[in-house]
Amino acid sequence: MVISQKLLNPGEQIIVSTRTHVKALLVPLLITVVLLAVGVVLTVAVDNGIVHWIVWVLVLVGIGWWAARPFLAWLTSSYTFTNRRLITRRGLITRRGHDIPLSRISDVEYEFGLIDRMLGCGTLIISDASTDGEVTLHDIPHVEETQRRLNQLLHDVHEGGRGEGV
Repeated sequence: MVISQKLLNPGEQIIVSTRTHVKALLVPLLITVVLLAVGVVLTVAVDNGIVHWIVWVLVLVGIGWWAARPFLAWLTSSYTFTNRRLITRRGLITRRGHDIPLSRISDVEYEFGLIDRMLGCGTLIISDASTDGEVTLHDIPHVEETQRRLNQLLHDVHEGGRGEGV
């Protein structure tokens, strides 16, 4: 489970709790491999101890910026649908959150391309009655199943049901 139980109100139940698909970490992983390869090549090509230190410091800074930072962003972001609301949380140092009551959600759609279908993820687009208009959640694992469960939950809420039977 991605979200803490202490963020839930009494009687609130988690229906779907997820984070962005691990696909979001493929580019940072590739960048890490490339930076390490560049570090090794430069270390072998240059025969100077101080240059070796400079190269590896730059490699570590690059890995920190282009790999560790996106990993921490992925690790600290979550999307949770309860029987009452959509809860989004993100951020390591400064936490940002957004809650949308299910009664304000008017439409849920998904889209996914060829690579998304191969990896089992997609984009969930949630239209609500606020001034923002819609919330886009990228790279949601099992997006079709999530959309189906959310539609059933919304049907229960809008038809006067409690939305707890999903």
